[in-house]
Amino acid sequence: MLVSRFLCRARHRITAGSPVWCVASGFSSQPPSKDASVRYSLGRPVLSLRLPAGRLGRFTLTPMLTTVGDLLSEITAKDPEVLSASLLNGDGQRISTCTFMETVLNKDFQLVINDVTHNVRSLGQGASHEHVLGVDDMKYVVRLLHSALTLPQQLHVKHTELLVKQEELRRQLQPLEMERVKMGQEAESRASLLGWAGLAYLSLQGGFLGYLTWNVYPWDVMEPITFFISLTTSMLFFAYYILTRQEFIYPHVRDRQFLHFFHHRASHQKFHVQKYNELKDELAKVEGDLSVLRSAIRLKPQSAG
Repeated sequence: MLVSRFLCRARHRITAGSPVWCVASGFSSQPPSKDASVRYSLGRPVLSLRLPAGRLGRFTLTPMLTTVGDLLSEITAKDPEVLSASLLNGDGQRISTCTFMETVLNKDFQLVINDVTHNVRSLGQGASHEHVLGVDDMKYVVRLLHSALTLPQQLHVKHTELLVKQEELRRQLQPLEMERVKMGQEAESRASLLGWAGLAYLSLQGGFLGYLTWNVYPWDVMEPITFFISLTTSMLFFAYYILTRQEFIYPHVRDRQFLHFFHHRASHQKFHVQKYNELKDELAKVEGDLSVLRSAIRLKPQSAG
């Protein structure tokens, strides 16, 4: 849009004496259509138009900034069935794409889309920038002004409410957090103890088999024994996978035992795990809202300055 305006202004500088209206005529072969009108909405003119696809298109205009080329580009982008579009004045002459809509809206004009002419009534001389807001538009503007003026106060009030809620959630979580830490330490020690017990069992098994191999039985006797022990161990690992759907890896086994001991201890001490999780989630949400709100409060003075 900015590039097109720059080119248009450059073109006007080169041909300073050229008129606003192009000399070329652009009469349409189709009868005029009544499916186009200009009305005001929130203080700005809006062109309502029945597009070739059948749906109604609304194009908000900024008369002092929008050019004819900008409007035609928006119409073409709105409906892919638009093959050609142009604006004609009351005499049927094509209007330059560099003309601002402020000039066009002062007189009746024609919008030609795919050889179909839409007659558009003028808003009147000077009406494009001197339109008085209606009651509904005025109410909307007043609401916008009220929101803009009271927004900083609302942000600070919301910030205070979130701080109070955060403090209340932390107060409710404090006894539960102390119990959770205590039970977590117990479950951690139990899981570690289980790992040491497994290491002790494997050490005793290896030492016992080594003692039998070198001091009691010959290797011909111990070889099938060690084979069946290895086979049994593999079967145990496979059974663990079938039951838990996890490989027998020490970190996974340790985490599983930790959760088992923790939930067992929680049920024994009547610790409300679900309530604890809900409070933690709510606290995380409140802290996230506080972070966003503080960023908005910090940015507010910067944007105002």
